[in-house]
Amino acid sequence: MALVVICGQPCSGKSKAALTLVEALKEPSELKYQVRIIDEACFHLDRNQSYANMPSEKNLRGVLRSEVDRSLSKDTVIIVDSLNNIKGYRYELWCLARAAGIRYCVVYCDVEDNDCRKWNQERREKGGDNYDDAIFEDLVRRFEKPERRNRWDSPLFELKSSSSSSLSDSASVVDDAVSYITKKVDSKTRDVKILQPTIVTQTSRFSDANSLYELDKATQEVTNAIAEAQSRDLGMLPANGISIGKDLPPINLSRSVGLPELRRLRRTFMKLTGQTSLSGRPPPSNSDSAKRMFIDYLNRELGTS
Repeated sequence: MALVVICGQPCSGKSKAALTLVEALKEPSELKYQVRIIDEACFHLDRNQSYANMPSEKNLRGVLRSEVDRSLSKDTVIIVDSLNNIKGYRYELWCLARAAGIRYCVVYCDVEDNDCRKWNQERREKGGDNYDDAIFEDLVRRFEKPERRNRWDSPLFELKSSSSSSLSDSASVVDDAVSYITKKVDSKTRDVKILQPTIVTQTSRFSDANSLYELDKATQEVTNAIAEAQSRDLGMLPANGISIGKDLPPINLSRSVGLPELRRLRRTFMKLTGQTSLSGRPPPSNSDSAKRMFIDYLNRELGTS
């Protein structure tokens, strides 16, 4: 149906905007679609821990992206309620929407930095969720404002609020967003764009069925080997890494990794490999090549270096 990306500075009213959007989307008496919010709270993640350093932040984005990828469908409106402050990450979410062949839009909570600071302090005084000052300032500094000229930031709906105004002052913007998400589309519709999958975003990316088979089999073997090694060593990580086989590099994990996360990484790797194979690099030709590629990927994502 649609992917709605909510973005803005920390404490800019994103969650309130998401809930307002949900209420507006559920107003029709004969609702023919589901509405779901995906945010850090879905995974019981602490915001300060999630943004404490780059690896933690990268892991948070990966968790949210994977959940979005699994949840997109033709009859569901997915609202991503997070900072979504990196334009490259918004582009990744746009690619997921394009691959699913659904609508996409960005809702930007445009609030002055000082108002966000004030609201963060008020939350702290009330004992609510808040950001540590150092983390807050770092996030404000690194925020990449959406620009409607970018396809991954378009269409862009801007919600402006301040300490002297409220979200209700932007009710017309919410109505515009709801209209875009739910409007019926036919051959004459020009103001609503449903993203169309291209050959690069299709799930089946290999012309050679054997390559896909080797990739699937090899990555499953690596995943099983990691799970078995951790189980055998009671969660302790081998000092010399996890060995997969002769002439293959060891897997050097910086922490224990559960099977659900390994499966998510495996799915992401297979998609990335399929996309790369069309942009120049050939798909793995045998099991060892596939394993080596997957091990290199895991070492980048989870390694100690």
